[in-house]
Amino acid sequence: MSLHSDFNLESIRNIYCIGRNYRLHALELGNEVPKSPMVFTKPTHALVPMDGREVELSGSEGEVHFELEIVLRAGRDWEPGLAADELFDAMALGLDLTLRDVQSRLKEKGHPWLAAKGFLGSSPLGPWLPFPGLAGLTGADFSLLRGTEVAQLGNAADMIFPPDVLAEHIGSRYGLRRGDVIYTGTPAGVAALLDGERLTALWNGEPAGSLQIKLRT
Repeated sequence: MSLHSDFNLESIRNIYCIGRNYRLHALELGNEVPKSPMVFTKPTHALVPMDGREVELSGSEGEVHFELEIVLRAGRDWEPGLAADELFDAMALGLDLTLRDVQSRLKEKGHPWLAAKGFLGSSPLGPWLPFPGLAGLTGADFSLLRGTEVAQLGNAADMIFPPDVLAEHIGSRYGLRRGDVIYTGTPAGVAALLDGERLTALWNGEPAGSLQIKLRT
């Protein structure tokens, strides 16, 4: 599927992100496993297509970590009792890029995460794929390659809060409408980006977006 023909930045309304939705990822960062979904948002200006392009990021504010995630798109407005298979019409793989040192300082002060999570270029997004339904979503693995090496490997079956729970939680509290997207959380294996490296996202072993990293100092 071509990202150029299917990707429309302007069609995305709100970006909801879920923190610590995979148990091993929460533990690898020394965080408590949440008892309810941990939701934060990013500005749509953070979006950038994962279409093989070079993405330039700040390398002067500490480590920039990659976090590969399944991204779900609402094809209609949420309403109580609406099944996830009826709500979502597409999925993609995306990266929740994080200024980890900045985030650690913000956490210590109890400040919002915007500076660490919402900077320009922090939400690379691959091409939309048809939503396979909840059964299909857990029937395939997703992974991130750094060059040719697997850095992350996950499956939606390992989510602490599955998509139907996320939809109800977000929809009932903040609103979830057609064109909104949810970054559903990342599995273990996150690490700092290196200048010049290429990242490739795979869905069921097939390429689902890539980019080249440039860290400016």
